[in-house]
Amino acid sequence: MRLNLFGVLAGALLLAVGAQVSAGDVGGMVDVDDPYVRGVPPGQPNTAAFMGLTNRDQQGHALVGAQSPIAKVVELHTHTMEGGMMRMRPVKQVDLPAGQEVKLQPGGLHLMLIGLKQKLKSGENVPVTLLFEDGSTKAMQVPVRKIRMHMKKMQHM
Repeated sequence: MRLNLFGVLAGALLLAVGAQVSAGDVGGMVDVDDPYVRGVPPGQPNTAAFMGLTNRDQQGHALVGAQSPIAKVVELHTHTMEGGMMRMRPVKQVDLPAGQEVKLQPGGLHLMLIGLKQKLKSGENVPVTLLFEDGSTKAMQVPVRKIRMHMKKMQHM
């Protein structure tokens, strides 16, 4: 019987960190780096979440959705340039190529949290669950970060 060294090492690593991942569970093969939800002023009905997603599997996968109890709807979105204007559009999925990181970031791919059900406080964590093409999920607590607006100083003549 031939041992699959990668499988043995991956199993040992999962046991070491206490994760429970079943065979074929895409959510267990995707690492999440630096997730955060953008804090918004009171009364703002929508916000976005950003993060890096690294697919550690040897085959490509896809993020097909997300959910959070803090929003009525969570959609996958991207920004596109149309007629000289930057527009936000929903996408059906975010492809996660094998062995690569995909950034969900301002001005690009992101999670859009629509119809916020509560005020977001900087420093608090909110639940977000990622949904993958195989039906697996990855639940996490994501910190809220305050928006930092940088204003240029006006120069007067």
